[in-house]
Amino acid sequence: MSNLSIAGYFPFMRVKITQQTIHNEADSAIIHLKQDLRYRPLCHNCQSPALTVHAQGQRRFIQDLNLADKAIWLDVEYRKVWCEPCNGVRVEHLSFCDAGKRVTHRLARYIYDLCKVLTIKEVAKRFDLHPETVKEIDKSFLAQEFSQTDYSGLKILAIDEIALKKGHNYMTVVLDYLTGRVVWMGEDRSKETLDEFFAGMTDEQKASIQAVAMDMWEAYINRVKHHCPQAKIVFDFFHVVQGFSRVIDKIRRDEYLSASREDQEVLKGSRYLLLKNQENLTDKQLPHLQKLLAMNETLNTVYLLKDQLKMIYYYEDQDLARQTLDDWCTMAESVKHPSMQAFINKLRFFEYGILNHADYPIGTSDLEGVNNKIKLIKRRAYGYHDSDYFALKVKQAFPGKKTTNFF
Repeated sequence: MSNLSIAGYFPFMRVKITQQTIHNEADSAIIHLKQDLRYRPLCHNCQSPALTVHAQGQRRFIQDLNLADKAIWLDVEYRKVWCEPCNGVRVEHLSFCDAGKRVTHRLARYIYDLCKVLTIKEVAKRFDLHPETVKEIDKSFLAQEFSQTDYSGLKILAIDEIALKKGHNYMTVVLDYLTGRVVWMGEDRSKETLDEFFAGMTDEQKASIQAVAMDMWEAYINRVKHHCPQAKIVFDFFHVVQGFSRVIDKIRRDEYLSASREDQEVLKGSRYLLLKNQENLTDKQLPHLQKLLAMNETLNTVYLLKDQLKMIYYYEDQDLARQTLDDWCTMAESVKHPSMQAFINKLRFFEYGILNHADYPIGTSDLEGVNNKIKLIKRRAYGYHDSDYFALKVKQAFPGKKTTNFF
């Protein structure tokens, strides 16, 4: 007779195996468990020992980790007990499964680990579970680890928004610039959104913020100035250049409308020629760009201005950066176009945040990378009418790294 036993695969406290039923056709097995009478039952709510057993019960089809190629289901006898501290009848505590749940703790942990690399649908199919069940298991583990916002050690922040859907459905993302950790996510991109973020910070934590990178969004600017008046606001290089790219395109369209038919042929298909960096042009595109710039003086000027605008962000001295900005605006004023004048006025209005880059050479480029990965998370269908769950998945994807590289 064999002494082999499956008991070692089910090291559950306060219960013992009484029977196993194997279903070859269904590739599954049912393990029957009953309480070990050597132990006094515990209340599942407060873990207190119970003196009185109120009733006997049975929980069927609790799913456990597979054993080899067999799906494992537990059939468990349990007791309802009278709990003095709770002053009522409570279900007996089971060490391997929560009351009312249909999966064991160890299967839930395995599902959580799989959800780090697989979609909800893939995990649900793997265990023949409803996707909503998988999502709730994953969310419960995520909430334990990431639901509380960790404000410790914050010195440099980057703030940006991510579009959840086409239109105006946004979430605000706050990044610890030095570690790459997503600190917080909140719905919308309003003043109230950032108020919610700062509400969890102490006065000392707010005072420790040295600089914040962002785009020129008034709601963000207003709240950072209100909560962290000492912090330097730094406007991101990417968004400044992106804004000027829109100016270039408006001027190009107007130049096309006023050009002769012959010149229009050259202007056709030139949008991305003017926006690309010259080193990224193909052998076919470069002659086209040269012909375009030689033909149209206005477009030649704005093309030169595009490269000169970047120079403002090269300086580590605010005086040199300011002089470069002044020179740029003087040159730009020679282009008589309303979009150019509006852009100059915007640069002057937000000059302080552009010049702060000389002292804090930061931007939201790291957040652009975060946003790209967030879009990947959405495409992998992590679900997402549930914004809280979505935010937890993003925080899990960007836990950050330790650094000593402080400004």
